[in-house]
Amino acid sequence: MCDGTSLAKVLSLAPTPPGNNFLEEKDLSRPEPRYPLELWFCADCHHVQLGHVVDPRILYQNDYRYVSATSSKFVQHLRDYAAAMVQRFALGPESLVVDIGSNDGTCLRAFKEAGVKVLGVDPATEIAQRASDSGIETIGKFFSRELAVEQRGRTGPAAFITSHNACAHIDHLDDVMLGVRHWLADDGVFVLEVGYFLDVYTNIWFDTIYHEHLDYHTVAPFLKLFARTGMEAIRVERIAPQGGSIRVFAQRAGGSRRPDATIAELIALEHRNALDRPETFVEFGRRIDAVGVELRALVRTLKAEGRSIAGYGAATKSTTLLCHFGLGRDDLDFIVDDNPLKQGRFSPATHIPIVAADELYRRQPDFLVVLAWNFAEPIMAANRKFVERGGRFILPMPVVRVV
Repeated sequence: MCDGTSLAKVLSLAPTPPGNNFLEEKDLSRPEPRYPLELWFCADCHHVQLGHVVDPRILYQNDYRYVSATSSKFVQHLRDYAAAMVQRFALGPESLVVDIGSNDGTCLRAFKEAGVKVLGVDPATEIAQRASDSGIETIGKFFSRELAVEQRGRTGPAAFITSHNACAHIDHLDDVMLGVRHWLADDGVFVLEVGYFLDVYTNIWFDTIYHEHLDYHTVAPFLKLFARTGMEAIRVERIAPQGGSIRVFAQRAGGSRRPDATIAELIALEHRNALDRPETFVEFGRRIDAVGVELRALVRTLKAEGRSIAGYGAATKSTTLLCHFGLGRDDLDFIVDDNPLKQGRFSPATHIPIVAADELYRRQPDFLVVLAWNFAEPIMAANRKFVERGGRFILPMPVVRVV
């Protein structure tokens, strides 16, 4: 993240508790700390980031409940990714693949099945331990240059280092990149995937702004980050996960691979969309508020008519959406989620109960707000019976729609 006098606040959302802090019933009467949720823009490098950093130990080391394997679509994405990278970079039995923010080991399991050596690093200690117990060795710590130095001494250089969405969660990215550079083999490759802020801006997916996401990435600031840390970008691809992401390929500065035209092409696209100007983010805030007005009006009109409404997807982003739009238990009767670690709990701040999918069919609400919009298609496809029984879906963004 950037620091210094070049930063200016450009967007303020409603303060929230940590978005993934789903509560047990005994916790509902206890105070919930809420933290500012504000975007700041760097006039020098055009990076966008949160202005308030919550202690990462609060976010990741106290009962963290996100696991990659919950979404079959994301699991398939990681499997396809691993197969493509193994082939593209000729990874073999002697190659070490390291995953920064490896979570439950889903990605590394696909690499391991392809016959390469794997090692994960993730600060969510309980999930890291479960990954290790399942056969994916995982270090339950935050990634850093110090850790990279220690582990390279133990494992040798890494042929391939990867990261899926973790680089949005890291405060000290310079230290992480220095660690990547140290651990990489001379001809090694670092590939990170992270949400693309151009897609967030275009589609008004503001709910991806939450305390775990410290950084909101575009391509241009990466070049300065890499230059500061002895790395260089060689290619960037736009990909589908998280509603819209980028896959950034990098190597040690001066490596054997030649950077291609995709980097300049995306930087030019960002410039055409004015993501290098602070006033763009002020206008973004006005567009967000317009969606909120429309969604609240729809939900409350339906409730006034006696209709029942639930949500689908207790994603971290749902906390931002519900808090900023002022929706709560009077609006949504419950939230369905496929992650058993969240079922039986209650949403942060709004205290809406989280239930398994069978509750959807037992109670059969009239409408279902898809809060996990990045998985809207598989959610709707998996719940055709809900529609056959007369239910309808509400998609909140970029335009409020009833499906």
